[in-house]
Amino acid sequence: MSKPKIAIVVGSTRAARFADVPTQWIAKIAKSHADIDVEIVDLRDWPLPFFDEVASSAWAPSQNEVAQRWQKKVAEFDGFIFTAAEYNHAPTAVLKNAIDYAANEWNKKPAGFVGYGSVGGSRAIEHLRLIAVELQMAPVKSAVHIAWGDFLAVRQGEKKLEDLEHLNQSAAALVNDVAWWARVLKAARAADAIAGEAQAA
Repeated sequence: MSKPKIAIVVGSTRAARFADVPTQWIAKIAKSHADIDVEIVDLRDWPLPFFDEVASSAWAPSQNEVAQRWQKKVAEFDGFIFTAAEYNHAPTAVLKNAIDYAANEWNKKPAGFVGYGSVGGSRAIEHLRLIAVELQMAPVKSAVHIAWGDFLAVRQGEKKLEDLEHLNQSAAALVNDVAWWARVLKAARAADAIAGEAQAA
């Protein structure tokens, strides 16, 4: 079986976003993990309108062409790490919208989070964990929380994320968890597919 493919989803599209910094940092750590393949997926490359379909794609095919391509892209992956900025105790609207534009493509795959903000993006991440459960994902326990002091130090160029050992340890744990669950769930999905084909024969 091929190595699980993990997407690092950039959860902000603002021109002045901080998201590129943790994205590149966690991607470097993830790419050093021998058991997974890693790809950065930037929501700037997926200009989805605010959700305007007749129903979730779980129940009716999406009509929007970008949404159709987005669903195919999501389906390529075996697990996800999302960067999570926190706006008003919640994840960004653009990230929630992108999540809503797919459905079954998220199912039975792990989700991990790299949060940043006043309390390390923890409230945004808790929202995202609940959303992941509804989508039959497996949100992992480990997470990265870039708290306000560290965020400011990095944003102002006083430090780099690589310099902060507590964050490096959290990142390694997160990647290990996502890799483990991705491998296990990929095998389980493959077994389900084989069983389904046998029943149909």
